Amino acid sequence: MSENTLRAVAAFSYPYEAQIAKANLESAGIPAYVADENTINMQWLYSDALGGVRVMVAERDFEQARELLGEDFTDALAAEVAVDEIRCSQCGSSDLEPYTEGKRPAFLAFLLIDFPLFKFKHGYKCKRCGTFNGG
Repeated sequence: MSENTLRAVAAFSYPYEAQIAKANLESAGIPAYVADENTINMQWLYSDALGGVRVMVAERDFEQARELLGEDFTDALAAEVAVDEIRCSQCGSSDLEPYTEGKRPAFLAFLLIDFPLFKFKHGYKCKRCGTFNGG
């Protein structure tokens, strides 16, 4: 394999995820290309069949790109950005998970009449007391 041959370093379900990975690689000086983006945009059901939207790099850059995309910047980002901890309005717990209230009835209505009639709300559900926190 020649060092100029392109190799898939990562695959994503959604094109925007691949674009973020490409930008991350290019900011580190690694040229990257996105494959199958237009096909997935036109027919997203093909994503699994095609192996997702792939980020391609030259063979010589593969190991460095894989390491860069495998890094977790969560701690560095948390240190730079002050994030208020979300707490339950009922019990004060910080043990929350993302939750969408009203999703089931909306989905069932969509299946039965092909039109979502119910509204739903995004927020958080407390793992301790089960209270929905959001609006």
